Amino acid sequence: MDILFLAHRAPYPPDRGDKIRSHHVLRHLAAQARVHLIAFADDGADQVVPHDLAAALASATIVPRRKQRALALIEALATGRPVSLAAFDAVAMRRAVRDLLDRHPIDAIYAFSGQMAQYLPSGGARVVMDFVDVDSAKFAGYAAEGPAPARWMMRREARLLGAFEREVAARADASLFVSAAEAALFRKGGGTGRIVAIENGIDAAYYDPARIVPVAADGPLLLFTGQMDYRPNVEAVCWFARDVLPLIHATHPDATFAIVGRAPTAAVRALASDRIRVTGAVDDVRPWLAAASVCVAPLQLARGIQNKILEAMAMARAIVASPAAAEGIDHLGTIRIGADAAGFAQAVTTLLDSPGDAAAQGQLARMQVMARYAWPARLAPLDALLALPNGRAAA
Repeated sequence: MDILFLAHRAPYPPDRGDKIRSHHVLRHLAAQARVHLIAFADDGADQVVPHDLAAALASATIVPRRKQRALALIEALATGRPVSLAAFDAVAMRRAVRDLLDRHPIDAIYAFSGQMAQYLPSGGARVVMDFVDVDSAKFAGYAAEGPAPARWMMRREARLLGAFEREVAARADASLFVSAAEAALFRKGGGTGRIVAIENGIDAAYYDPARIVPVAADGPLLLFTGQMDYRPNVEAVCWFARDVLPLIHATHPDATFAIVGRAPTAAVRALASDRIRVTGAVDDVRPWLAAASVCVAPLQLARGIQNKILEAMAMARAIVASPAAAEGIDHLGTIRIGADAAGFAQAVTTLLDSPGDAAAQGQLARMQVMARYAWPARLAPLDALLALPNGRAAA
C-alpha cells in the first residue's frame, strides 16, 4: 500500500507541537506501508531528511518555503483567499505532488494541517485530512482584540478559512482533530463528514525524569516551554511576567521564570531580567523540565491538546495551567488551574510552599500520562481510517 503524506512543515525534528504530532504519525504509517513524504521546509536544516527516517520512507521530497508574509497577504486580498492558504501556496509544491501522483499508484493521502488541503487531487485515493485544530476558530478569537484593521483581517481570515475547512471536510474520507473538544467545535461551526478525534500522545520512555540530569537552578524554577514566535505563547509569557510573577515574588522573591523555546520575539526577549531567563532554542528541553519546580501554561488562547503539558506530565512535574491550556487533557486532577492572575499565582505559590505535594502531583501526572497517552494507543485508529492491513482486520 502506498500513502502520500503531505505536511506544511518537515515532520522532524519533533521539537515543537505540530512537528511532534506529524513525526509520530509519519513513523506509525511508515511501519505499515510505503509512505511518500512531501513537505515544506522552513529553513535549510529541515531540507535534509534524517538518515533513519529516510530509510523508513519510500521517498521524500522537501520543498523550501520562501514566500514572505507580506506577499501572501497581497495575494490573499487580490484573490479572495485566506492568508493561511496563500502563505503555503507554491508552484514547486504543486509540481512535486503532481509528479508523485503521476509516478506512483497512491492508495491513500494523509494531509497534515489545513494549509495542505489545497494540494489534494480530486477523486481517486482515500483522503484523511488532519486539521489538528480548528484554525478558523483561532482567528475568530484574535478578531476580538487589537486595532480595527487587524480585527477586520482576523474576521476575514476566520470566515474564509472556516468555509474552506468545511468544504474540505465534506469531501474527505475522514477529518481528524486533536481532541474531542476540537471535533465538537468543528461540528458546531457547521463541519460535516466523518469527524474523528485522534489525540496527541507522549513517548514516556524518552521523557523519563530518572534518565535526565537537570540544569542548575538558583532557587525555585518556573518553566514555560514552546515555540516563542507563536502568538498565543508570546501573549502567555508576557501576561505571566507582567501580571502573575510579581504576585509570586511577593512570597518567593528568589523564584526564576525560564522561557525555553526557539525564535523568541522582541517582546519576549525584552522580558529578560535577573529573575526571567529567555533561553532561545535549546538542544534538549528535558533537563529544563527536570529542573522545574513548577511548569506553567498560562495560555489565554489555546487549541487542542498542549504537548508542553503532556511533556511536563511525563517528566513528573507539578503543573499550573489556564483553563484553556488544560482543556482536552484527561489529567484526572493532576493539573492545577489558574483562571486569573491571582488564582494562577496562588496555585503556583501553594506548590512552592509544599515541595512534597508538588512532587506527589508530578508523580501522579506521570502515571496518568503513561496510562492514557502512549503514542501507539493514540494512533491505532488511523489503521482503519486509512484501510491499512491492521485496520481492515480491526474493522
